[in-house]
Order: sequence, then structure tokens, then C-alpha cells
Amino acid sequence: MYVHDSAEVAADAVVGQGSKIWHLAQVREHASLGANCIIGRGAYVGAGVTMGDNCKVQNYALVYEPAVIGDGVFIGPAVVFTNDHFPRAVDPDGDLKSGDDWEAVGVTVRSGASVGARAVCVAPVTIGQWAMVAAGAVVTKDVPDFALVAGVPARRIRWVGRAGVPLELQAEGVWRCPESGETYVEHDDQLTLNSN
Repeated sequence: MYVHDSAEVAADAVVGQGSKIWHLAQVREHASLGANCIIGRGAYVGAGVTMGDNCKVQNYALVYEPAVIGDGVFIGPAVVFTNDHFPRAVDPDGDLKSGDDWEAVGVTVRSGASVGARAVCVAPVTIGQWAMVAAGAVVTKDVPDFALVAGVPARRIRWVGRAGVPLELQAEGVWRCPESGETYVEHDDQLTLNSN
């Protein structure tokens, strides 16, 4: 494990073997990072966030608690995962709110998924396995496995395979990855890897 001198890692955070935490990054209390993760410059990992192995959190990304991140997830530069349905600094009387005045809701990112630069995921949402969120997208509803979503609000525009490239339609409901040759089957707006 490597932690840059300017990074801040809570004493009770768990950081897996081979992980690297770079300049000015912060990993809060009770956060748990798997093995071989990279936390980029100025990134923030909130209290109690759980992250699997082999994840990359790029510079200045903000992963607020209680986010749950699977294995092999890419979180691009300046991505934001929100955690409040109705954010306010004060109550109707003008009194400053505290942490006890709200219930945190989180973003879940399944294994292999990627979230592009400056995307915002508005909790609670789940990003499916091997899905891809385009740069600058605003995700306001769940993203299916293998979906490529883009826009504000984000909508599915393509399917992508595990290699991350758009799939090509081979036949009715059958998609193929031009890079890996893997095939996928579409049914009811869901995509699954063909196990044959």
C-alpha cells in the first residue's frame, strides 16, 4: 500500500494490499478499499464507502457515503456520487442542519462498470455490471448491465461489452463485441453475456 504524504486516510479505514492513494486525496472513517485500488489526486472517498478490488477513482472524484462499489470499477475525473434526496443547509426556521437531520442514500456501482468524467449520479441509483456512463451524463435512474448511457438525464444509447466498445447487432436480439468476439443476448431491454 502507498499513501502520499499529503493524503488523508482515517485510522480506521481499511485499504487493501497494493492500493495507492495520491496527493491530497481523502479516505474517511470506516471506508473499505479492496486490493490494488488507485485513488487519484484530490479524490474523496466518504465514511463507510465500500470498494472492491482493482478500482480506479480518478482525480477530484467525489464518492459520498454510503456508496457501494464493486470490483474493477472506473470512476472518472470529477465524477460526483450524491447522497441526499432533498439537500438543504438549513431547516425551515433557518437553523443549520446537522448529519442527524437526514438519511443518506447511496450510489451502487456493480463490477466492471465505468463512470465517465464529470458525470453525476443522483442517489439512489445502481449502475449495472460492465455498464458505461458517458462523460458529463446525469444519471437519475438505474442503468442496466452492459448499457451505455449518455445525456441529461442519462438514457441508454447503445450496448457495450466487457471490453468497453459498442456492440454490433448480429441478428434479432443477438449482439457481438467486435473486439473480443463475445456475444450477448437482449431480452426485455436487458442484456446478458451468452454463455454458449
